[in-house]
Amino acid sequence: MVAVSDKPETRREARASGRVIMQQTTLAQIVSGALPKGDVLQVARIAGISAVKRTADLIPLCHPLRITGVKLDFVPQPEKPDLQTSDLQPGERAILISAIVTAMDRTGVEMEALTAVAVAGLTIYDMCKAIDRGMRITDISLDEKSGGRSGHYVSPRL
Repeated sequence: MVAVSDKPETRREARASGRVIMQQTTLAQIVSGALPKGDVLQVARIAGISAVKRTADLIPLCHPLRITGVKLDFVPQPEKPDLQTSDLQPGERAILISAIVTAMDRTGVEMEALTAVAVAGLTIYDMCKAIDRGMRITDISLDEKSGGRSGHYVSPRL
């Protein structure tokens, strides 16, 4: 584990995102609340927040941090995506997941934001797998981070 005790505490923030690709009928059931397991997006939000708090237990050598904020958003993809610039197949849709994690600490929160997105995506998969085993969790990436010695980072893909 890297020693961070000599580093100053600063405000750290990281934003990560990812997608869960599924059949359009699956997305319709999620949005309408028609799945027997309950409100998929609320459960995924709670799972993502819980995962942030447990990141150091899940990722070897990751420092436990004092998290000061977590925000998870889920945005269903529009019904008519531009299929020429999309990796979606006809009949597929996606839920975009984004997480923003903040802390006042000596090391960054990138791993926490990425973990939130991954676990939220896995939760969506778990709650919907009975109706759509072909779902794909994709494009999990760090979009932006700020704070600390390395400063501000914005993904070149944005």
